[in-house]
Amino acid sequence: MKRARLSTLILVGLMLGIAVGYCLNALIPAGSGHKEVAGYFSMLAEIFLRLIKMILAPLVFAGIVTGMMGSEGPKEVGRLGLKAMVWFVTASVCSLVLGVILANAYSLGSSMPLPQNGTHTDIGTGSLSLKAFVTHMVPQSAIFAMSQNDIIAIVVFAIFFGFALSALRKLEPTAAVLAQSIEGVLKTMLRLTQYVMFFAPIGVFGATAAAIMEHGIGVIAIYGKFIGATYSGFAILFVLLVAAGYVFLRRDVFRLLSLMRTPMLIGFSTSSSEAAFPKMLEQLTKLGIPERITTLILPLGYSFNADGVMMYQAFATVFLLQAYHIHLSLIRQIGMLLVMLIASKGAAGVPRASLVVVASTLPMFGIPIEGLAILLAADTFIDMGRTVVNLTGNGIATAAVAKWEERRVPANLTTHVE
Repeated sequence: MKRARLSTLILVGLMLGIAVGYCLNALIPAGSGHKEVAGYFSMLAEIFLRLIKMILAPLVFAGIVTGMMGSEGPKEVGRLGLKAMVWFVTASVCSLVLGVILANAYSLGSSMPLPQNGTHTDIGTGSLSLKAFVTHMVPQSAIFAMSQNDIIAIVVFAIFFGFALSALRKLEPTAAVLAQSIEGVLKTMLRLTQYVMFFAPIGVFGATAAAIMEHGIGVIAIYGKFIGATYSGFAILFVLLVAAGYVFLRRDVFRLLSLMRTPMLIGFSTSSSEAAFPKMLEQLTKLGIPERITTLILPLGYSFNADGVMMYQAFATVFLLQAYHIHLSLIRQIGMLLVMLIASKGAAGVPRASLVVVASTLPMFGIPIEGLAILLAADTFIDMGRTVVNLTGNGIATAAVAKWEERRVPANLTTHVE
């Protein structure tokens, strides 16, 4: 299936999902099974996400190991990792600062209704800490890490495995055969990814219809200002990311955005960066970026470089400060930024990670945890835009790091847009 055709079908699925969800929400009386009916639609999205999760672990593992077979070894991996982390930290800080500036400028918190004490938000933060994240990076069991689709743990194991296989393949014939077999696994997984993408329009339709059916268009009107302000922040951050990419890639950044249309649509419709990962990997390779770079940097970005999440965390926390009329000095707000920057690294792989980090940060600044109820009502729709910004940031970061490797990447990345 050509990319343009798939993008069109995904967009059709998105529009149909909105239309069907709106009609059913209007036709079925409130309290008469909205959630139950929405569950049938969300089943389609769940099947699609399960298909993606089915291929994710072997794709990441085989991609990293195969990429390391063509690398110079630990020196190149370390160099690429360092460059990636410089980009990730810089982008994270800029995203957080932008969120704080916008939240203070809009000052919308005071006009929002506050939840009653005791409102249950069903978001756990007990295990969220930098210490837990750092120790969690090293898997106790590679098989368990793969069964849980724990991206960062899989990356760590794959890097160690790749080092060992690189050292042995020139000495042991069986190691050379194993290296060729893993390369074959990667090619097979990439082909399987194409088959899985055939189901993407159906999954997108189900996810969108379920969200509109359950929550209704009304939630957008009720929280319209908050959602609109957040999306304006995402738009500004998107432009800044593209501008940063232009510094490294020049006009190739626009080719990159063209290639990322399908992953963006998948991410927007499903609110899942994981769902877009296989297609992101494929499209970045089409840009001319070596697989050894895409298969290393992109998984790292999923764990360390969630630009949309960073901005939303700062925006949401300042918003709640205003809602509860809690005034913090600029120094305290800077401290809040640092806390969220560190805490976010402990939320990698956690469902609804941005809300988890916000929840873990609220008590530090005297904000009642019940404040999350304000955010939960609109989070389904905000998460769509947040995912697109995350994907954009990771795509541009991967391409920029590749361009940074000028000795190994052609001066002008080229692509053939289908």
